[in-house]
Amino acid sequence: MFAKGQTVIQLMEELAPKHYAQPEDSIGLQLGSLQKEIRKVLVALDVTHEVVDEAIREGAELIIAHHAIMYRPIAHLRTDTPAGSLYAKLIKHDIAVYIAHTNLDVAEGGVNDLLAEALGLEGLTHLEEVHTEKLKKLVVFVPKDHHGKVQQAVFGAGAGWIGKYSNCSFNIEGKGTFLPQEGAEPFIGEAGQLEQVEEIRLETIVPESVEKRVVTAMLKAHPYEEVAYDLYPMDLKGRAFGLGRIGKLPQGSTLGELAERVKQAFGVAALRLVGDPDRQVRKIAVLGGSGGRYIRHALFAGADVLITGDVDYHAAHDALAAGLAVIDPGHNVEKIMKPGVADFLNRRFQEKKWDTVAVPSSVDTEVFRFV
Repeated sequence: MFAKGQTVIQLMEELAPKHYAQPEDSIGLQLGSLQKEIRKVLVALDVTHEVVDEAIREGAELIIAHHAIMYRPIAHLRTDTPAGSLYAKLIKHDIAVYIAHTNLDVAEGGVNDLLAEALGLEGLTHLEEVHTEKLKKLVVFVPKDHHGKVQQAVFGAGAGWIGKYSNCSFNIEGKGTFLPQEGAEPFIGEAGQLEQVEEIRLETIVPESVEKRVVTAMLKAHPYEEVAYDLYPMDLKGRAFGLGRIGKLPQGSTLGELAERVKQAFGVAALRLVGDPDRQVRKIAVLGGSGGRYIRHALFAGADVLITGDVDYHAAHDALAAGLAVIDPGHNVEKIMKPGVADFLNRRFQEKKWDTVAVPSSVDTEVFRFV
């Protein structure tokens, strides 16, 4: 059994929800249709002719990429232009293209977590907080003998988290009353007879992002024909999500040693270094993509080094004057998302016992050559 296209994207958005994206970022389905079975997904950093050719050879019906193929509204679609010929090839072979960009940068387990993990950084925090999850309070009334089942169902669906504590709830015993009317099929009692039942009022926290999943799980586990429950908005903030990561190396290192570590971890042949190679460093900020404007963020967080791409000349001078070292291995290090996303999707496919597979693109889309 193969997954439907829309279902593949629902799984992808479990990893990188669209509302994590920066305003006006070009994400989501950019070309093609998801109304089809997907046997193979190709995960790519960029969508180039070489990547599309690989998708055709692999028999992939869907490309999930990090960088958009359409950044701005299209005024015309001419197939005699480089972009137009790319779109034509994708359409001819019925290959859909879905983009996860800044939402994948922000996501837990996304680009920046993968970069930090590859360097072995510990105690991670965000370089810039951009999103805080909204929380709701779920209150549901459950007969005593089904309380444990319903409680575990909502916890399993993602409810009950407060900070680093899981399975958080409050429970009060009381009596529920109801009078089943004609046509009702009550789990307890009979139509036309007033019932009093020993029930438990179960209260727990629900992140808005998993609200539908939690409610569905609760209704499925609850024995009543009509379930009495409430959802209240809360002022309490949930988990914070952000761009970039800051953490510490397990042991101190010189800047030069860290630069070599970066080359090996990210598979780059060369990089640009700002600062004294013999300087001792420990606290590291890392940001995939173009991060020159985050020099002040790294300084404010107390980082010794900022690792990011596309740092311009003047920004490098500003960092050096402020005492911040910079390692620029290029924008292409975001290719780390290819195996990361493929592994995530394949785990979810296996859990659902689908035959769909995701494979990382083997095409190196690094545009620069070092000579």
